[in-house]
Amino acid sequence: MSMEQSPVPVFARAFRDQLRDLFVWRRDVRHFRSMPIAPDVLTRLLELAHLAPSVGLSQPWRFVLVDDPQRRAAIVENFEVCNAQALRREPTERASAYAKLKLAGLQEAPVHLAVFAEDSTPQGHGLGRRTMPETVRYSTVMAIHTLWLAARAEGIGVGWVSILDPAAVAMTLDVPSHWAFIGYLCLGYPAHADDTPELERQGWQTRTPLQILRR
Repeated sequence: MSMEQSPVPVFARAFRDQLRDLFVWRRDVRHFRSMPIAPDVLTRLLELAHLAPSVGLSQPWRFVLVDDPQRRAAIVENFEVCNAQALRREPTERASAYAKLKLAGLQEAPVHLAVFAEDSTPQGHGLGRRTMPETVRYSTVMAIHTLWLAARAEGIGVGWVSILDPAAVAMTLDVPSHWAFIGYLCLGYPAHADDTPELERQGWQTRTPLQILRR
């Protein structure tokens, strides 16, 4: 007995143009409005993230919503310590520029979401991981990117905070020891929107053109 298949969708040129706009306007947001994200909207975004591709259908991502004020405060302190260390390591000629950058929206963002990968998940029975076990973590990054695009389509911004001590984050959030920390995300409605990365607007770095190596 054959399974009934859904009709294959046809994506029109107008949709493809809008999809490109979505990619262009997907920015790392660090300035948020105080307006909360409705619980059903947040659930919908996470459900879409859960559709991301994963090695061997392992679905290794683990989402942790951080609502507790004390845990959030610990994450903020973690960031401040790590950011101060990063500033001290900057060359003298770049230290002033670094100090002016806003590198996290932890204080303003209404939603904090930590994302972990379960490297040893039995889901998927190890398919595709034996030679490249790191694909579990790559899959988790795909879920983050899916969430990021879905959020932007709803007018919600996402900021990825990477200036954190992963071990301290895991301890603060009291997650299983075999989960690997992948990213800490701030979600909220942007204070302003721009199609140019903030680091480019601030003169920290400019984009480079596409280069393709052929063999």
